[in-house]
This record gives sequence, C-alpha cells and structure tokens, in this order.
Amino acid sequence: MSRSLYLFLTGILLFGVLQVFAQQIPFHVSDAPAPLFRDPVYDGAADPTAIYDGKKKEWLIFYTQRRARLELKGVEFCYGTAIGLAASKDGGKSWEYRGTAILPQPDTGINTFWAPQVFRDPKDGRYHMLVTYIKGVYYDWGGTRMLMHFTSVDLKTWKPAGPIGLTGCIDASAFPLKDGTWKMWYKDESRGSFTYASVSKDLEHWTHLDSPEVRNRHHEGPIVFRWANAYWMITDPTYESYTGMDVFRSDDATHWIWNNTIMDKPGMRPDDNDQGRHCDVQIVNGKAILFYFTHPGRIYLENGEKEVADEDSYRCRYSSLQVAELEFVNGKVICDRDKYWKGRGEVKL
Repeated sequence: MSRSLYLFLTGILLFGVLQVFAQQIPFHVSDAPAPLFRDPVYDGAADPTAIYDGKKKEWLIFYTQRRARLELKGVEFCYGTAIGLAASKDGGKSWEYRGTAILPQPDTGINTFWAPQVFRDPKDGRYHMLVTYIKGVYYDWGGTRMLMHFTSVDLKTWKPAGPIGLTGCIDASAFPLKDGTWKMWYKDESRGSFTYASVSKDLEHWTHLDSPEVRNRHHEGPIVFRWANAYWMITDPTYESYTGMDVFRSDDATHWIWNNTIMDKPGMRPDDNDQGRHCDVQIVNGKAILFYFTHPGRIYLENGEKEVADEDSYRCRYSSLQVAELEFVNGKVICDRDKYWKGRGEVKL
C-alpha cells in the first residue's frame, strides 16, 4: 500500500470516529426525573460519574452501589460494594439498570470499590476509570485504601492499567490540561484529608505532587472541569451538618480560590430535600450539568444538627441520584436545583 493511500484511509477512519463522538445526543436536564435514578438492587446509589457512549448513543452513569437494603452493622453497607451502571437512550429522561461494571479484583472474597470516575481519552478513544479499592469489608471505616486505574473499549469490561502508586487516598478524578498532560486530584486521608494532585503525560506514569491544592476545610470527592473560561473544582465537605459543596476557581488548574458554596439548601423535588453530595459535572452544549446524590431520609434541624434517628436504619442509609444545572451569575457559580421543577412551591419529601 502506498503511503498516500495509507494516509487517506487513516484519515477516513479517524474522521468516522470523530463523527461518531461529535453526534452527541443532548442531555435534557429540564426533563430529567427526580430522583434521576435509584439502584433497584440495594437502593444505595452514590458517588455518580456520567459519560456519553458515542457508539451506542446513550448516556451512562457509573456509581458506588452501597448495600443500603441489607441489615448490616455500622457502615458495613458502604463496603463490599460494586460499581453500578445505569443507562439512558433518551437524553436522561428515563434510565435502566445495567448491572455492575466488570472489574478484575486483586484479592479473593468480597472486596470494596468506591467512587468511580470514568472519562475518555480523545487521543486513542479508550475509556478510563479511576476508582478506590479496599480489600475486604469493614463496619467502622477501616481498611487500607488504594487508587486503581482500569481501561475499557466498551464501557463494560475493564482491564487493569498501570499502577498509580498511592495508598491512603480516595476519590480520584482526572482532567486534561491545555499542554496535553493529565492531572489527577484526590483526597489524601494521610495528610489532613485535603486535596492533593498528581500529573501524567500518558495516563500510565504518575508524578505525585507534595503540596495540597485545596485546604479550605476537610473534604473529599474533588471533581475538576473547564467552563466559563476557567477551571473549576467542586469538593464535598466531610461534616455531619448541612454544608453543601464548595466551588473553587483556577486559571491554571493549580492555584484555587474559593468561589461559592452550593447545594447547601434543601430542594423541593422528590428525594432532593438533603444536601448535595459527591458530584460529577459534564459540559453539554455549553451547559454545566451537575450529577450528585442525596440521603433523603436524613433530616436536618434549623441549627444544622441531624435529627436523632437510628443510624443503622434503612431510612438513614438509602440514597438517590439527582441532576441539576450550574449557572455562572455575577462571577459566582450557583445552582438552583428547583429550576426545572414543575411542582415548584410544593415541598416533596
């Protein structure tokens, strides 16, 4: 085959791949149900990450499948968890359960996966998942955490990628920078439970940075995205009181300035009366779509204290996925989670 013919055929193939992913169906946040999704097996959907599958033309949400329905001791329902999968073929208007992601485990027995983040590398089209792994099951937040990295070509079956080399860290997420490198952020529980970062040129070899990037207040679940001519990070403060989520702005994805706190007021939609927790953000046609979860059964009093209830009850454990839209107003990122609620004015618990 001549070089000119080879380049021509390669160009045709690449154009076809780009066309597949360019024809992204919109996400209809205005018509999305509330709650967006509840896990039909254990009713403990948490820590959502959303991605568009250009080949199948559907939206997917991966999430921690907490075992809320089971009678377990302490926080054991947060362990032994798989990564659940839900799909929508109509732009988020309806969802179906697709089982769990097939993730190879390094240990036998029942083990734990937490807080996935799934993204696509535009250079080769492969999908990547960053996820927290813990050997075994605990009832008291025990176990050694480690970050794991998987890749996939079909968003269902995953294979291990190169080791990240971090223990004592959870909730990793990555985002590409302007110079072509990737940066990953995560909660380092061994260093004050603040956000630290690592960088990579190939998503295989990581250089871990020594200084924390965000020390606002103890938090987890950092997610980074680019929107409104800036980088943005949203974190989830780890307090019992009704704290919402903190938003930070950066021009270089390294130096972060607090911008606003969102999702700290209850919403009016069904299952949305709780603070927003551990989110993901997808930019769709210029709109910033916020995916998050709530604990609708946890009721907070006016002083921010949690209502006395049985912590081991199903009511306190079950969780729901929700979606809302971020807006940029007068230099601040805000979120009116009731913006598209057709029953506005009627409180739904």
